[in-house]
Amino acid sequence: MAVLIASDLHKDIAGKPLLRGVSFKLERRERMTIAGRNGAGKTTLLRMLAGEESPDKGELSLRKGARVALHDQRPPRERGMALREYVLSGCAQELAAERELAELERKMGSHPPEGAASASDGVGYEALLDRYARAQARLETLGGYLWRDRATGMARGLGFSDADLDRPLDTFSGGQLTRASLARALATNADVLLLDEPTNHLDIESLEWLEQTLTGLDAAIALVAHDRWFLEAVGTSVLELEASRGRFFAGSWHSWRREQAAREIALGKAIDKQQAEIARMENFIARFRYKATKAKQAQSRVKKLAKIERIERDPRDGQGLEFSFKAPERSGRVIFELTDARVQVGGEEEGRVAQRADKPARAGAHKAGSASGGTAGARGTVAPLVLLDKAELWLERGEHVSLVGPNGSGKTTLIETLAGRKPLAAGKLSTGHNVKVGLLSQHAEELGTGGAGTNPNPTALEAAQHATGLTPNKARALLGRFLFSGEEAEKPLAGLSGGERQRLALAIVVQSGANVLILDEPTNHLDIESREALEDALRGFEGALLLISHDRALLDAVGTRTIAIEDHTLRSYTGGWPEYVRVREERRAAGEPRDGAPAVGAGGGVAANGEGTPNVSPNGAAAPAGATNARDEPHPKSKKTAKPKPGGPSKNRLSDQQQAERAIEESETALREVEDALADPAAWATKYEAAKSEARHTAARRAVEAAYARLEALVE
Repeated sequence: MAVLIASDLHKDIAGKPLLRGVSFKLERRERMTIAGRNGAGKTTLLRMLAGEESPDKGELSLRKGARVALHDQRPPRERGMALREYVLSGCAQELAAERELAELERKMGSHPPEGAASASDGVGYEALLDRYARAQARLETLGGYLWRDRATGMARGLGFSDADLDRPLDTFSGGQLTRASLARALATNADVLLLDEPTNHLDIESLEWLEQTLTGLDAAIALVAHDRWFLEAVGTSVLELEASRGRFFAGSWHSWRREQAAREIALGKAIDKQQAEIARMENFIARFRYKATKAKQAQSRVKKLAKIERIERDPRDGQGLEFSFKAPERSGRVIFELTDARVQVGGEEEGRVAQRADKPARAGAHKAGSASGGTAGARGTVAPLVLLDKAELWLERGEHVSLVGPNGSGKTTLIETLAGRKPLAAGKLSTGHNVKVGLLSQHAEELGTGGAGTNPNPTALEAAQHATGLTPNKARALLGRFLFSGEEAEKPLAGLSGGERQRLALAIVVQSGANVLILDEPTNHLDIESREALEDALRGFEGALLLISHDRALLDAVGTRTIAIEDHTLRSYTGGWPEYVRVREERRAAGEPRDGAPAVGAGGGVAANGEGTPNVSPNGAAAPAGATNARDEPHPKSKKTAKPKPGGPSKNRLSDQQQAERAIEESETALREVEDALADPAAWATKYEAAKSEARHTAARRAVEAAYARLEALVE
């Protein structure tokens, strides 16, 4: 039975049609993704479903008693309460049930147990007991007395700590407040959950948690998001908003994209066929209109031509980002080499001056030098927060490297250090020959809010000219490729939206000619089409790339190596995002703690010694796992001939063999359990789930092989 039904919804904004005839229905455990261009009415539709806006025409039907919760991009209005109180405040029914139980307990305490109606309200004890039982049953259906743990668990899953729960909302950043709003919506245990951009401000671990949580909810969900992996992992249907109309598609997001592409091809063929027919008729009319013997036929063609309903594309179909990076100047082989580095915030770092930061060059890029941590005087006495210690990293010409880690682990601070904006607290950073860095910060902070040249409130065009040195006409041409056409280029910089600022910053970086790109969340505020255009451009970039992103589709498409911040150091994983996920899942399947692997230098190595120094081959490349340096090998003359031992296995050897046999049995049992679990089609439903399933099976199979190898070594 449907929880929500929308029939023929219409909505106008400022006298212009926004939605026309939108219809669909949602059932429990259905997760509908809403697709459409920016401005198509996605957020407005969600607010209509939540009852915050009313349709101009049409009908919305909710199942009786259904609870609706909305999370949108607006931060919480209440700022004086603690996070815990804010999250729990969304659970109105649970709070009401608890208040009713408390009131009934108070009344029962003041009534004689024999049930005489002697109290002032005249309500008997038995009646109170009956009301109490019904209130308690209602609370049980809402999760019982554990509902508070469930609600605060949502906040923890989104990255908040126990200490954060007692902090007032006005001490959190804007991104944290957005996550708090999402936690509140999830905590409501709603029957209809409406989510507008729920992936904003989430790190990858929180994204994965959210995917698992949403797929497990017994609720009808409608959501808007631009994270392609998230849409594929969560969605079961798609509502496409196009040209004010809604088209419902039952199937995954990826299947809808295939169907959409097929429609585009069919539309193109239909337009071409109609245009050819129109051209043929127009030629006939022009040729025979004034010829007496053909005038009647020509007039008939004129009437027929006037009745043809022209097939046309949406005028916005051709509006999309289309850009590429020009071939950069050749740099040295090594771009960055970070050795024994400590990266921190606060403390002495606040008082140091970066030793290698040069003045930014034009076009948003600057030449990078080299620096090492210093010990200059400090301001204040704030204790430093160490983000990375004994970190090792190197980046080579042409490499495309993804930098991943939880929020707050130091990713942004690290890239600002590499770009020369912040100094090292300790260690050494070397930069190669002819390195020209183009940095795109997370919120395009380098654009500022004005002050380009002599104008305190510049336009987007003036900001682009100031940053790139282009003439007005060339700057307009550049901005046109980034969807700033005509009057859009004259918008004041301070009035640009988040997406417009991101596109302007991208335009400046593209024009810079940098041979090293450092991009911090470049997909922020970009729609799916713009993300795909950025993906195509980065794949074709010939220089080096260091990329921070929570868009796993972008990491998958662009990255060739992954550097992860783990346990306050850097570890490198050969291969892109899927390979990193596979290794991570293998480690988890093997029972290793998340940060418990041997320390690995982030220059490509996969092994380290006991002191945290990566094993490095003589040519400077990291050695593979288990490899050692040549100098560590003992000299042949120093080897002593071992004395022969008496035949027959010792008691210790027999005990080890028995343990190895038991390990084989246990690992084979574990492998069978994994194979049974992977027989479920849901384990292979998406690319991400398939990668995790393959990693689990590989880890279990290797455990069996390792157990047999150990037994064979013991019996030889």
